[in-house]
Amino acid sequence: MKNVYFIGIGGIGMSAIARYYKFKGYEVSGYDRTPSELTHELENEGIAVHYEDNVDFIPKDVDETLVVYTPAIPKDMGELVYVGEHGYKVIKRSKVLGEITQGQRCLAVAGTHGKTTTSTLTAHIMTEGGEGCSAFLGGISKNYDTNMLVDHNPTVVVEADEFDRSFLQLHPEIAVITAMDADHLDIYGDLAHVRAAFKEFASQVTGTVIAKLGLDITAVDTQARILHYALDDERADFYGANGRPDECGHFHFDLHWPGGVIKDVRVGTPGWVNMENSIAAAAICLTYGMEPEKVKAAIGSFQGVKRRFDVHVSSPKLTYIDDYAHHPQELATAISSMRDVFPGRKITAVFQPHLYTRTRDFAAEFAQALSGVDKLILLDIYPARELPIEGVTSEIIFKDVTAPEKVLITKEELLDYLKDEPLDVLVTFGAGNVDRYIEPITEMLKARL
Repeated sequence: MKNVYFIGIGGIGMSAIARYYKFKGYEVSGYDRTPSELTHELENEGIAVHYEDNVDFIPKDVDETLVVYTPAIPKDMGELVYVGEHGYKVIKRSKVLGEITQGQRCLAVAGTHGKTTTSTLTAHIMTEGGEGCSAFLGGISKNYDTNMLVDHNPTVVVEADEFDRSFLQLHPEIAVITAMDADHLDIYGDLAHVRAAFKEFASQVTGTVIAKLGLDITAVDTQARILHYALDDERADFYGANGRPDECGHFHFDLHWPGGVIKDVRVGTPGWVNMENSIAAAAICLTYGMEPEKVKAAIGSFQGVKRRFDVHVSSPKLTYIDDYAHHPQELATAISSMRDVFPGRKITAVFQPHLYTRTRDFAAEFAQALSGVDKLILLDIYPARELPIEGVTSEIIFKDVTAPEKVLITKEELLDYLKDEPLDVLVTFGAGNVDRYIEPITEMLKARL
């Protein structure tokens, strides 16, 4: 095999695997629906990307070509139908990731939220601490400006994605589970099936499962050793004590673990949620066998992940943060963290709902979480892979929001609306294309300083 062709190459998980195969010397190319910063980066790295559904771009050497696709691609998409009918080896992204990690020490982070930051921090601790690892991440690490790391150490850090049950292709040695909340109900149907999938994932772990304290993972579910982590609950095996934010919102704490106490750990990214994520990442690396002082130093030098509590403008008068949060629990956690970091300041949130099904399934929970801000600017739904559902619009969230101020606009109106808006702390939330507005908003706000 000499060619690897990706259908949906611009996805965060797909692009990481594309980079991996490029590094390994294969001819890599692919399709995506729309150009983005990520696809432009791939093109700059020598990977050919096109943006029209056109079979002429698919390598013609059937026997020498592997086709990788993401389940986010519609089944009737022309290129996907073509490769299926013409004898190509066609496999899902998740299966490829499972095959790549076989024969390596796999460290995985699963959970309905928190997994991108936690897995990226785990990879950073391994790299910065001198162990080295390969890593397939669900976001762009700000330390390395990529979502894929490659190293000769046969250890791989993976974000284990529950979407489409992808994580069931993995058999990690050590795995963290951060949360098992209802999500992706278009696939799972209900919370019971979500939790059943996480229990099945736990059953595939060969060494140690590190579950957030309170999650229903027991010895019935896995033969692996079970440990627990928590933000500050001393019943856990790994927990923080004496947590306190500094003037920039970065937490300092003492990390208790089965080997003792690591004093005065400073988290490189702000907010209590990142203290919790750092405890989970440290738990993996300490269980793996890393030296405590190296773990401590790397947590302090972690710069975060693009679009995860990502600070673009920072001043006492005006702050702008962008965050990928797109599930009610993620929004509630992020807003709570911002209240800690910016006490007494007015928080204005822009939220773009992601998927009609998620909006329908969690409208009440979204309204409750978003009621925690001082002003909500709610945008229309980003459909991603879905067709509209009758009666499902942003209005079903908007009507129940109890924030002191709220407004419902289209994303095309956003920049004009913000131009005259008095702002203190502004945050953009969402997993759709709201990220296209980060740069213009940043420029606009910097001009005010």
